[in-house]
Amino acid sequence: MKKTVALMFAAVFAVQCLTAQIAEGIKLLHYEKNKSAKEVLQKNYDANSKDPQAIYWLGQAHLAGNGIEVTKEDVAAAKALYQKGLQELGSDAWLLVGMGHVELREGGDLNSAKQKFEQAITATTETRGKNKGKPNAAILTAIGRANADGDSKMGDPVYGIDKLKQAGALDLTNPDIYIYMGISYQKMGGENGGEAVKAYTEAIARDPKNALAMFRIGKIYQSQNNVELFEQFYDNAKTADAGFPPVYYALYQYYAEKDVTKAKEYLDKYVQSADKDSRNELYQADYLFRAGKYDESLAKAKELDAAVGIKAVPRLGVVYAYNYLRKGDSLTAKKYIEEFLTSAPASEVQPSDYKLGVEVVTKFPGNEATALAYVDKALQADTVKANQIVLINAAADMFGKAKSYQAQLNLMKRGMMMKGELTEVDHYKLTSSAFNAKAYDQVIEFAKPYMAAFPDKPHPYSFFKRAAMANGKDTAKIIENLNYLDSVYAKVDLEKHRKTIFLDEYFKINYYVNLFNEIKKRPDFKVTTKGEKSPAVEEFLAVCQKAIEVADKMLALYPTAGDENNKFAQDVKATIQKNIDYYSNPTGKGGASGAKTAS
Repeated sequence: MKKTVALMFAAVFAVQCLTAQIAEGIKLLHYEKNKSAKEVLQKNYDANSKDPQAIYWLGQAHLAGNGIEVTKEDVAAAKALYQKGLQELGSDAWLLVGMGHVELREGGDLNSAKQKFEQAITATTETRGKNKGKPNAAILTAIGRANADGDSKMGDPVYGIDKLKQAGALDLTNPDIYIYMGISYQKMGGENGGEAVKAYTEAIARDPKNALAMFRIGKIYQSQNNVELFEQFYDNAKTADAGFPPVYYALYQYYAEKDVTKAKEYLDKYVQSADKDSRNELYQADYLFRAGKYDESLAKAKELDAAVGIKAVPRLGVVYAYNYLRKGDSLTAKKYIEEFLTSAPASEVQPSDYKLGVEVVTKFPGNEATALAYVDKALQADTVKANQIVLINAAADMFGKAKSYQAQLNLMKRGMMMKGELTEVDHYKLTSSAFNAKAYDQVIEFAKPYMAAFPDKPHPYSFFKRAAMANGKDTAKIIENLNYLDSVYAKVDLEKHRKTIFLDEYFKINYYVNLFNEIKKRPDFKVTTKGEKSPAVEEFLAVCQKAIEVADKMLALYPTAGDENNKFAQDVKATIQKNIDYYSNPTGKGGASGAKTAS
């Protein structure tokens, strides 16, 4: 009897150890310590390879990959494990969910995966007792986990959320249900961020020390550039568990370009708490670059390259590109960043990598199309509007430095349309880029709202005037634009702009005087002795009248007799009037004297 009790106690103790190992493995997966998780769950599996949960969770460790990407080999390993379990144990619910998860990872038929999920639910639904008709909460949670995994194209997050809600109503303590629910809401798009926060908040209510839920809320607020809240939740995650690696890496990335000292502090804490991995050496090389220690960074990168190879750590190419660019070797930088962006797994590529690609390739003429393609990919990778605007403006500046002004202009327009309300700097950059691109009609188009928004700034008037004058072949168009500009000057501050308006009128009157003098030289310019005028004469008189109108505007600007500008306008007007009087009512042969040219 004593022996039987001892054996029963040993069996219960063994089950408890296995359960503890699974719980530890799950925690390690949540902490992105996938290597350690796989080791723990492998030991659990080796101890009892016929336990469906042991099989399921080891498969999940394979499907988690290395924390950066999930390879075909990872998926194949999980698939082989689940298939072996199904052959040995039959259609167990845990293994059916695992196989459905594999199908989602393989990009297979979603309906086929759902059939397996539904089969698992049916197999574990209670058929008797007080829970009759109720499905198993753990199986529902596993289904939700499968549909929360991967990018937005993988699985069915709406279906997953439905199963997780059912699980949450049945199991009132498990916080993971709401972790997976929050992830699923995030997969559905940024507009569901609020629902994701609610889910993570429920996870925290169930487990006040849940660092993962706090961290994920912080990530949402970071994506919204809400510094106060994301730092608050990151601090909460650190307080809940000082050994939670993802929060330190996120803070390292955030401060890498803002505060190198702080970034190094977080990097050290990340390395201390994360799995030992060759990538940690990569992060050290990245930090040395951020600190301006380019030679040391290159040395560290080359050391890692020699040890494991760039294929094992693709982001070495980014570190190489950054360093060579800063050291003035743009050609080598171009080689590394192009190779990385062409061959690296999508999970390895960050929006900032495309920005680096733009910076590098714009240094070489003829690469505008490649650079613009990088911009588009960066915008697809980072859907936060504020980040997109920053990226577009940075890329536009790079095109400007490369003197690719048309490409710069196109990007500037794109960024400003996204931004909506423009600052004075925004107006200046947009109008300036159009001027550099010699898109003078667009300069005038952009300068108009610029003048309206910032009437006290000289730049919009200058851009407008220079663009108007740049099209020298169409003087009539120039005068039309100058008339608009002068009307704005008069509304804004006539006294301040009086001289400028007068000079614009000076240009106009010169044009009309030169024009009617040219008309007089035409062979069809004739007045008969009977006073009959040819069409050319009528045209001449119309131009003279326009010149008189300009002279009157000049006199209105400077009405004081004896003033130099007044005297000029009076003289020009008198000369023009003589021409009008004579050719309107000719009294004899010969023409009136030629008018002065206001040159």
